[in-house]
Amino acid sequence: MTLLLQLAVILICLFYGARKGGVALGLLGGLGIVIMTFAFKLPPGKPPVDVMLTIIAVVAASATLQASGGLEVLLKGAERVLRRNPKFISILAPFVTCLLTMLCGTGHVVYTMLPIIYDVAIKNNIRPERPMAASSISSQMGILASPVSVAVVSLVAFLAKAPEGGAPIDFIMLLSITIPSTLTGVLAIGIFSWFRGKDLDRDEAFQARIADPEQRKIIFGESNTLMGKKLSTDQWTAMWIFVTAIAVVAVLGAFPSLRPVFNGKPVSMVLTIQMFMLLAGALMILFTKTDPMLIGKSEVFRAGMIAVVAVFGIAWMADTVFEAHLPELKAALTDLIKTKPWTFAIALLLVSKLVNSQAAAIAAMVPVGLSIGVPPGYIVAFAAASYGYYILPTYPSDLAAIQFDRSGTTRIGKYVVNHSFILPGLIGVSTSCLIGFLLVSARGLI
Repeated sequence: MTLLLQLAVILICLFYGARKGGVALGLLGGLGIVIMTFAFKLPPGKPPVDVMLTIIAVVAASATLQASGGLEVLLKGAERVLRRNPKFISILAPFVTCLLTMLCGTGHVVYTMLPIIYDVAIKNNIRPERPMAASSISSQMGILASPVSVAVVSLVAFLAKAPEGGAPIDFIMLLSITIPSTLTGVLAIGIFSWFRGKDLDRDEAFQARIADPEQRKIIFGESNTLMGKKLSTDQWTAMWIFVTAIAVVAVLGAFPSLRPVFNGKPVSMVLTIQMFMLLAGALMILFTKTDPMLIGKSEVFRAGMIAVVAVFGIAWMADTVFEAHLPELKAALTDLIKTKPWTFAIALLLVSKLVNSQAAAIAAMVPVGLSIGVPPGYIVAFAAASYGYYILPTYPSDLAAIQFDRSGTTRIGKYVVNHSFILPGLIGVSTSCLIGFLLVSARGLI
């Protein structure tokens, strides 16, 4: 009974914090810790310090890239690909936004691409809902395939502390599973989106809308583009510094012998990521004219620091409760997880919807899963299930896609859940989990 009350407190904190948004999620986690410690007399758990420090380092580098203008180099290249192949935008646009997320570590880059995707679609008489919804979903799916995303670095840190036994899952092993599974999921979304909805010339609602000259002018509007913008040498320099740092991290992860050895072990990948992300930010400041004051004002920095607070509060609260009840949880859930491992994916999906964050869902559920005996292989196989906040159309990127689609084809349905993002989300995540499971099985990790 006591455990049920404590779980209720956790769910209330998660739900209310998610509704308030911003740093409220992490702060409500702090409220939960106080209740657990002073009301229920549970010993405080351990906050995920390694995870938070890694997030800070990655966010600092990504925010410096945005402040330097280096991000625009990547965005302009992405736009060039879309405008050269407009007929294939329903498949190309999701891959473009996914790859941008993989490079930058955040799905927030999609905001700049959405008006461009809309412009290419509407000017070529393609139903904007097809690439718009697919691109919003794919941008978030790319987080689990990014070597510098908050979710991935959190997962790496938690897996590094997994109990001994079985094949170890390191940074490169993790990405070798999440990258192909993510890209396969994005491909499935693109194929589905290619055929979804009515063509614009057969869509009665759309045709009625453009029958009004004023509405037609608004819908087709002026082009949004970066193509005519001249990029400076500093922008190119910042982009190459950032991309090179990511490449170096990947190489060091693939070849542990290249890392310095202390006490018989190479420097951990968690520390390696922290070092090289801070180095990338420092080099961008040293070799470009980036104003350091702009870094803290960037969208990437703001979103990243919110993630730090969220992970801090949520993970600490969850660890406090589950560590105190570890014997009971192991007895109750171990057999269920062993016979029905997919139940962990369902739990991860539901928590993700509650917290509206893949990193926060991983911080809340992965330590719990590992502690009750979920094999690390299953956690990696179903990592894509940490993206469940498409279930309701409340996430900023989904709302932005609706706003940027002036044709009205990307929308929230009459019953709320029948919105433009639900099917691409279900298709993408389920495909990624299936492919992840097959890859993990083939590697002998489960």
